[in-house]
Amino acid sequence: MAATSLLRMRLCAALALLLLLVGAVPSTEAYDPLDPTGNITIKWDITQWTADGYIAVVSINNYQKYRHIQAPGWHLGWAWTKKEVIWGMMGAQTIEQGDCSQFKGNIPHCCRRDPTTVDLLPGAPNGMQVGNCCKGGVLSSWVQDPVNAVASFQITVGRSGTSNRTVKAPKNFTLKAPGPGYTCGAAQKVKPPTKFISPDGRRTTQAHVTWDVICTYSQFVAQRGPACCVALSSFYNETIVDCPKCSCGCQNNITNPGSCVEVNSPYLASVVNGPGKGSSTPLVRCSPHMCPIKVHWHVKANYRDYWRVKITISNWNYRTNYSQWNLVVQHPNFDNVTTIFSFNYKALNPYGVINDTAMLWGLKYYNDLLMVAGPNGNVQSELLFRKDPSTFTFEKGWGFPRRIYFNGESCVMPQPDLYPWLPSSSPRLTKTAFLALAIVACAMVAFLYNHLVLDKYCGKS
Repeated sequence: MAATSLLRMRLCAALALLLLLVGAVPSTEAYDPLDPTGNITIKWDITQWTADGYIAVVSINNYQKYRHIQAPGWHLGWAWTKKEVIWGMMGAQTIEQGDCSQFKGNIPHCCRRDPTTVDLLPGAPNGMQVGNCCKGGVLSSWVQDPVNAVASFQITVGRSGTSNRTVKAPKNFTLKAPGPGYTCGAAQKVKPPTKFISPDGRRTTQAHVTWDVICTYSQFVAQRGPACCVALSSFYNETIVDCPKCSCGCQNNITNPGSCVEVNSPYLASVVNGPGKGSSTPLVRCSPHMCPIKVHWHVKANYRDYWRVKITISNWNYRTNYSQWNLVVQHPNFDNVTTIFSFNYKALNPYGVINDTAMLWGLKYYNDLLMVAGPNGNVQSELLFRKDPSTFTFEKGWGFPRRIYFNGESCVMPQPDLYPWLPSSSPRLTKTAFLALAIVACAMVAFLYNHLVLDKYCGKS
């Protein structure tokens, strides 16, 4: 019995130690190696006390370098700590009012315990607007357009505390953009509170209370499948390596009818403008890869001191225009890029030592909008790199990117052994070439057998 008890105690101790070690390992599911400090910060500034609550300015700041929020925009939710209600809002609105039947006369804007707010659309009445509002929930990335990477709204809260000591921060914040992917932490009180500078710059005011909420993105939480793929080609090889088959799904009109539409279908217009119009669910052109976005990297030319690449981004989605799109590309020669035509460019080197990652996006009013699938559903650019004699080579697929991201989502790359090879490299044998070599080999074996073996034992006739 004593031995059994001792064994049980040791097992319990080992289990407790294991749980402690697992809990001590920091979560890395929301860690982005290309943007390790990127996040969306929600700032809740109480600027004025009222008879039964306060007025606050809520700001959503996108501090992510290349991940933005596109239409239909952000949804911000939370849960009240007490029995708060929202008397009014400017610059945003809740999607549901909830049960306000207990109120007579002055009816609150929202009585839900867990309200969800959305941005107002552009063109909202002037009396409903505040600074940085009314963009339809669209937020630019910090690198592309920091001015439009901020959204704000004003909220009047009742039935809450009316001082720094009695007021409580909301809890259980959620951010959808528009689907899942972001995980938000608890509200943290900030000291000192936010300071506001008047438009003329001559006066500064201070919030009574400031809370910060940090939200980080994770593809694991988003549970999204791939949304883009990469094709490769070069001037030195006729082979065009297309996107891997079924990169974003497989075409199957039996189990999933209507999942795609043929480009020459007589019903194309009716399908595109059908019941699903306006839906965020992609309606893609039928293809082996079934991706809404295809990126084609073509090694175009080779000069004495430079080499040139052409990039084409094609939209195969009939339902979505991609506004403020961006592309992140990893290649070791980006430390020597000299010219990029018709795209904006910024180096992303979060660690300061390795400069192999570039962010590309369209020029405003020129190609910053990637139109729906069709004749105009593509954007193109060319990149000119200076050669570094110590590293430059076209062998073993060195001229092709290591990784490509479209709007922050990783694109499916072809297998490295399928990359276009240099003519001097050992070519991959096609079935026809292999069959021809096999026939030649068999003929040579037969010839040697007839002239060496038979002549030796049978003699010449």
